[in-house]
Amino acid sequence: MIETLAVKKRRASNIYALLKSTYPNFQSPINYYQPHELLIANILLQYSSYEQVNMVTKTLYKKYQSIIDFAYCNLESLESDIGRIENHKQKAENIKQSCSIIIDDYKSVLPVSHDDLIKLPGIETDSANMMLSEIYNIPSLILDNHVKRIVTLLKFTRSHDLEKIRDDIAEIFEEMIWTKLTYLISKHGVQICIEIGPKCEMCILNKLCPSSSV
Repeated sequence: MIETLAVKKRRASNIYALLKSTYPNFQSPINYYQPHELLIANILLQYSSYEQVNMVTKTLYKKYQSIIDFAYCNLESLESDIGRIENHKQKAENIKQSCSIIIDDYKSVLPVSHDDLIKLPGIETDSANMMLSEIYNIPSLILDNHVKRIVTLLKFTRSHDLEKIRDDIAEIFEEMIWTKLTYLISKHGVQICIEIGPKCEMCILNKLCPSSSV
């Protein structure tokens, strides 16, 4: 039976409420204090996990304490400092270049334009969306692998196209919760709705999920 949009929205609202009550204190999965640190972390994040990035940046931000430190650092030293991250040499170059661009073209302030952000080396749509949401409080949908997989399992989208997935989510959920929603779904994907061996019997969403094995 195909759900009407109204029914789908009611189910979506219940799902969000359950996720919010299960992970009440969950915020951004990336640890940062200054805007440029969120930029660095997002460059490092491609093909890496939040946990891996947070582990590396914990010491990285003690050594490089400003955007200037990153822009004018020794490239080989930076490569070594992020050596545990996949494709670390290219990412080190992207970090150095992006920080230089922000200093030279934006007076050291992170751009507020999505189009400007995705022009920075190593920054893609979801990276830009996270920065716009975190730094400028602009509601955005951040689609990591967990979110893409789980919204498909929940039958909120049938598409594999990222823009269509965003459109489908945007139609169902209120704009003001977009960022928090994607963080919560991602957290749920790490802890319960695991790609291989999902814990459906433990899942708080199993009665609302069409793909549940329970």
